[in-house]
Amino acid sequence: MRGSEKQAGSKNSDRVPVIRFVNLTIFPELFFPFWEHGIIRKAIDQKTISVSAVNIRDFAKDRHQTTDDRPYGGGCGMVMKPEPLAAAIRYAQNESPDSKTILLTPQGQVFNQKIALKFGSEKGLILVCGRYEGVDERICSDFIDHEISVGDYVLTGGELGAMIIIDAITRLIPGSLGGADSAERDSFSDDLLEHAHYTRPRTFEGESVPEVLLSGNHQDIEKWRLETALIRTFLKRKDLLKDRILTKQESYILKKWCFEIEEIIRFQSLRGPAALSGNQ
Repeated sequence: MRGSEKQAGSKNSDRVPVIRFVNLTIFPELFFPFWEHGIIRKAIDQKTISVSAVNIRDFAKDRHQTTDDRPYGGGCGMVMKPEPLAAAIRYAQNESPDSKTILLTPQGQVFNQKIALKFGSEKGLILVCGRYEGVDERICSDFIDHEISVGDYVLTGGELGAMIIIDAITRLIPGSLGGADSAERDSFSDDLLEHAHYTRPRTFEGESVPEVLLSGNHQDIEKWRLETALIRTFLKRKDLLKDRILTKQESYILKKWCFEIEEIIRFQSLRGPAALSGNQ
């Protein structure tokens, strides 16, 4: 079987998917549970995406369906053979000619929200799931449009990385999350971490929801959310703020913090050197 495609519900059978994901893997069954739940299942049923898994072993010529071999020059581990992988990529490109071909590899560019937005504008992605010590370099140079890593760590294979990319892109498609602006408010969508969230009950283990969220004043709520987003970004990922072009309101908030911090330091200095040093 060359490929297994998850079909959408009949009520949207005439709808053209926004984006098509084709996964090339030696373990296609890993993707099946991923397709059956949550936002991905909803997007498939609504036919905003289509997904399929192509078994690279189907393109191996020997009776054992071999997809790996020992590396030239010696060394540990095995390398994915170029012949079955090239044949699988050509098959996928023929089936989805407008798609970009992505190799999941630790050597690739680290995936982030900006790349998700960029890939989300494509008509399709062919996600090549690397395994073993990697793939034959001739595949990288001749068949791949982009090499992508999902982080500075090593996984057993590229399948989990492919699922991360599919998930990140699918939730950017309008309507996937339910709310019209849900994806736009996500962390990293504008180089800020998302603001703090609260839900019922109003008081939990002695800690109450901030009063501003109960006020009904949407302007005050938006100001509070922006400030908590800036606080969380500064405390957890201040590197994001260094490259960000701040709005007038964001600059005002940061300058206010700076003034307040200086006031605290000035007050402490009046109490003597011991107060600043922490010595009592």
